[in-house]
Amino acid sequence: MIYGTTMTFGRRYALVLLFFGDLGVFCLSLWLTLLARYGGLPAEEIREAYFGAFGFLFAVWLLVFYMAGLYGKRVLLFRSQLPQVLFRTQIFNIALAALLFFLLPEIGIAPKTSLIIYLGISLVGIFAWRLWIFPRFTKPLKRERAALIGSGPEVEDLVREVNQNPRYHLEFTLVKSPVEVGAGHVDALVRELTESKVSLVVVDADNEASRLFLPAIYRLCVLERRFQYADFYRVYEEVFDRVPLSLLRYDWFLKNIEPPRASMYAFSKRVLDIVGGVLMGIVTIIAAPFVWIALQFEGPGALFIAQERLGQDGTRMKAYKFRSMRFNNSASKEWVGENKVNTVTRVGNILRTTSLDEFPQFLNILKGELSLIGPRNDIEGLGARLAQEIPYYGVRYVVKPGITGWAQINQQYEQGQLSPQSVEETKVRLAYDFYYIKHRSLALDLVIALKTVKRMLFRVSSW
Repeated sequence: MIYGTTMTFGRRYALVLLFFGDLGVFCLSLWLTLLARYGGLPAEEIREAYFGAFGFLFAVWLLVFYMAGLYGKRVLLFRSQLPQVLFRTQIFNIALAALLFFLLPEIGIAPKTSLIIYLGISLVGIFAWRLWIFPRFTKPLKRERAALIGSGPEVEDLVREVNQNPRYHLEFTLVKSPVEVGAGHVDALVRELTESKVSLVVVDADNEASRLFLPAIYRLCVLERRFQYADFYRVYEEVFDRVPLSLLRYDWFLKNIEPPRASMYAFSKRVLDIVGGVLMGIVTIIAAPFVWIALQFEGPGALFIAQERLGQDGTRMKAYKFRSMRFNNSASKEWVGENKVNTVTRVGNILRTTSLDEFPQFLNILKGELSLIGPRNDIEGLGARLAQEIPYYGVRYVVKPGITGWAQINQQYEQGQLSPQSVEETKVRLAYDFYYIKHRSLALDLVIALKTVKRMLFRVSSW
């Protein structure tokens, strides 16, 4: 996840800014924790006690951040693992603080409740600072020069995206096809890399032609350490936040996609689903009478609809929603636009814009058929059609579908649409879905949840 920027800093100054920004988040989080804990600004002696005790912890926490690699130079370029590392590191820091207060009761404060509050506030704060604020205020004075050895439309997309946007911390100054390099032109390649003054070599190692010169790349990058090495598909994922579909073979799924199993992540995700489902249920009960009255002004019709949709592992389920169209054509195999008679009502447009039409699915969440976060499931007929037209499409159902997901917060659809309207758009959505399935974690789920709320508020404010 690499974002746009507005100010210019070199890498060294960016890391200094990152360090002091982290410290500022720690201090601000403690201040907000005290306000929440005591219902206002506490007495001066309480503030001094907390900041005195936490001051030492802040120094330890920054050291833990350093040990976790959060101040390494490559954190400025590769950020896909950052949410998970941040989440785990901050949980470790809170556990470290709890242990310190337990072993040193003479500190004089009992911060059990404060630590719980601080955990929530600091996680939101550090995520906001690291993932959204900091990237918008930093970009390199000098971009890292890189060579790319690969071919195909996805290689062209990567070169165009990176080279035309100065916000990225590297630039492809040398691009060659694996066929061009071959086994007999390694010496020429070394000369080109040296003359181009590149420090990073990105290679499509899965290309059949690349196997001829991979031993030379290994020697240059690993043994002699003349260049850094990065796999093309990893860089592509970092830039676009999705999996390149040309990579997909069954061996890729065997290496990267694990079926869900009992784990702390699965347990925690289910707990969050239940809490979120209950909250959605409360909103649904409160909103239902008002939605029904509004719908009656547009004509007769049901308040709720039940759509036949696909669940985990391709099972069938009924998804419940507020009706947003004139008719319940829920089992259609057609794309929007092929049946123009069934249009979205004015009330339905408001429901969709606010995502309120999705809230009755709290029933599916509590039943365990849906999760708050996961790949969006398809209407049964349409899902069958897509599975016939797009290779490996059914693999996305290896995990439980969700109401919102990685594709929904990243992909831009046609003007005025909130979902794919063509096979090509669905392929892009699939690339995002596989990225989520590969990298799913509580940290990534937190990012998706926060960005979903942001998008919902943005849509509402744009009325």
